[in-house]
Amino acid sequence: MIDIKFLRENPDVVRASQKARGEDDAIVEKALKADEVRKSSLDQFETLRAEQNLLSKSVASAKGEEKTALLESAKDLAAKVKEADSKRAQAEIDAKALIMQISNVLDPQAPIGNEDDFVVIENVGKPRVFDFQPKDHVELGKLLGAIDTERGAKVAGSRSYYLTGVGAMLEFALVNFAITSANKAGFTPVIPPVLVNSAAMEGTGFLGQAAENVYHLEKDDVYLVGTSEVPLAAMHMDEVLLAEKLPLRYAGYSTCFRREAGTYGKDTRGIIRVHQFDKVEMFSFCHPDQAKEEHQRLLQWEKDFLNAMEIPYRVIDVASGDLGSSANRKFDIEAWIPTQDAYREVTSTSNCTEFQARRLNIRFKDADSTKAVATLNGTLVAIPRMVVAILENHQNADGTVNVPAALQPFLGTKRFELV
Repeated sequence: MIDIKFLRENPDVVRASQKARGEDDAIVEKALKADEVRKSSLDQFETLRAEQNLLSKSVASAKGEEKTALLESAKDLAAKVKEADSKRAQAEIDAKALIMQISNVLDPQAPIGNEDDFVVIENVGKPRVFDFQPKDHVELGKLLGAIDTERGAKVAGSRSYYLTGVGAMLEFALVNFAITSANKAGFTPVIPPVLVNSAAMEGTGFLGQAAENVYHLEKDDVYLVGTSEVPLAAMHMDEVLLAEKLPLRYAGYSTCFRREAGTYGKDTRGIIRVHQFDKVEMFSFCHPDQAKEEHQRLLQWEKDFLNAMEIPYRVIDVASGDLGSSANRKFDIEAWIPTQDAYREVTSTSNCTEFQARRLNIRFKDADSTKAVATLNGTLVAIPRMVVAILENHQNADGTVNVPAALQPFLGTKRFELV
């Protein structure tokens, strides 16, 4: 959540941020009023408590009828203290609930607008000019024995698939290359839980605007994660980290689950948009003053990965209306998909500043004080879309596919042959 002190001192900035996101800016005034009620309720409670403490001392030294009268007064005052404490507690809950509805304050450099109002930062590589009609990843997947969407749908419904043979081996190679690269860059490899509690989901901001895409197992009151960002962020929930240990960087490999609500009719062919997929996610806890630089580092690691896959791509600065509630700025990398004649998102990286850390109560201690850390996340590889990009960009006229040099040591071959 946002810093309440910042909200009090900069309400117009927060309103402008909400409006730029296309979200409710009236929530700012509601939150401020609730915060005033919270403060006045606390003041009233503390005043009554002080009176109660003074009265208790008087009772201890009183005798006879005076003590009887003071005890009666103490009884009445105790009831008032109890009532004031109840109002204080409720006011605290009400104020927090409203503040939790306010999204992170936008970075001033983030483009303003809706999904299509992104800014292209750079283009890397040139889309390949084929001297034959390229096949899409579904057809290539069948020729190679790599992807089976028909049996996936039979077993698990729409947007489901099997990776088989070289398809499965390609996933293992991508994961191994990603984890090896991240480990060399100083990330600690992690295999996190994919079932998490509501505190983890709410703390990372996935029970707000993103809730419709979350799988909730009501019987056990746990959630299937849509990204390992959730368990990685919550890993240090309610902890105080040492400043000298920052940044703490983790690379989490996990299966991810998404309902894909609101995408009816979109990307129904193949494995571009699916309900279940595997992913390697980078996550960083760092000093707030270093967050912007860390964001650029995460982006560079993502670019290094795409460069190693020998795939043309572009980097975009995501517009305000397309940001998640936790991010104040986000960069996407979009790979060129030949048969769609378009760039499609394959990785992203977000700077969440101290927003998630306040919700999760993750702080760091330096010489002066204890304060919230900054959290950042970045996808190193999302398997299905990277499989699509590799197959389509590196295909040959006969349906075979050349293997990027970086993956050849993990696969033991330079080319995927037809089955």
